[in-house]
Amino acid sequence: MNLQELLRHRLVPHLNNLFAFVFAIILLFLVIGILVGAGKLFLQLGTLFSSGKITGSYLQIISDVLSLFILVELSRSLVDYFEQKRLRIVYILDAGIVFILREVMIGLFQHKTSPPELYAISAVLFVLGALRIAMALVHQREHSVTAQAHSKSTE
Repeated sequence: MNLQELLRHRLVPHLNNLFAFVFAIILLFLVIGILVGAGKLFLQLGTLFSSGKITGSYLQIISDVLSLFILVELSRSLVDYFEQKRLRIVYILDAGIVFILREVMIGLFQHKTSPPELYAISAVLFVLGALRIAMALVHQREHSVTAQAHSKSTE
């Protein structure tokens, strides 16, 4: 048995199990974070009604909701890993886009974002959005090619 066969048959299954275990722990912490975050969000509704200031409370709630969206997108990528045994970059891109939008909204609400920062953030958001659209188009094309191949094979 040569080294390549040894790695393929003995080491790779153990590494896959280790990766699955680590991702399961990360997913567990993400789910706990989502549950705690949702609970705190509901508790913040009381301060929203009792507070005299509207914008400060809304800023915190919007920030927390967008943070929860980021956690949900990351957990979706880990769940997809368990189902398909691969990480789909689409979910990670979605989380990145939501994270950048969160930062832009917080910066704009607090009036702490300078024009050069907005230009840089806009460029990053444009690139991430273009990548997301390109991935959707590639996926759609792959799906149509697969469907055409399947329909030809059944004829």
